[in-house]
Amino acid sequence: MNSTWRAGRRLLVYLAWTLLLIPVQLFAVAFGLRLAERLPRFYHRSCWRLLGIEVETHGIVSPARPTLFVANHSSYLDIIVLGGLVPASFVAKTEVADWPFFGTLARLQRSVLVDRRARSTATQRDALLKRLEAGDNLILFPEGTSNDGNRVLPFKSALFSVAERRIGGNPVLVQPVSVTYAGLDGMPLGYALRPLVAWYGDMDLGGHLWTLAGLGRLLVVVEFHPPVTVPECGSRRALAGHAHQVVAVGVARALTGRRLAPVAAA
Repeated sequence: MNSTWRAGRRLLVYLAWTLLLIPVQLFAVAFGLRLAERLPRFYHRSCWRLLGIEVETHGIVSPARPTLFVANHSSYLDIIVLGGLVPASFVAKTEVADWPFFGTLARLQRSVLVDRRARSTATQRDALLKRLEAGDNLILFPEGTSNDGNRVLPFKSALFSVAERRIGGNPVLVQPVSVTYAGLDGMPLGYALRPLVAWYGDMDLGGHLWTLAGLGRLLVVVEFHPPVTVPECGSRRALAGHAHQVVAVGVARALTGRRLAPVAAA
């Protein structure tokens, strides 16, 4: 299942391809070109092939701009998977800026770096609102941390504060998204094997990345649920709860393969 040769080849090609495109993206961002949004999507999709990732999608990506996409978070691969599906920038914690290599990639994709401490809620909201008002889509992981891939942690309602505002007189559109690592080499990815993909707690990034790169073909199931707004749900807390529920159902559906009843729209 795991191959040292495969890991070395994949990571070498991934690194070379990334270094080749960094100057192009840097130029696009510096001059405000539309390419700055299009290139990351192309780049992430090409990384699917380089890293042996197969993405299966369900539902419809919101075509409205701006849209705040909220998803569960269990692996750094979430960035590559969602980045290839949605023309958007990510919302990340400020510490990401200091990460070698990956911090550079985050800045080049125009990620919004926020301090997620409780006393910084207003600053977070204003930073996100500014980008949404500019018409930019954003991807937020409202669990606040990554999980083991077998469950969805509660969504922090404070991270939805920007959804209480209006843009151009309209409420912010929020689309819940379920991301599930469901299969490996044509077989279900069981409970015991999911930590090979999920990165959480105090796992070492380098060792985990090497192991992951040596795996076979990975199936990721992504489900886009109907968009909602705060007025439809009644409150920010209710919106967070609704988003968590539909995302959790989507993950359970992908993990078990059962046709679970969908959660009604708010």
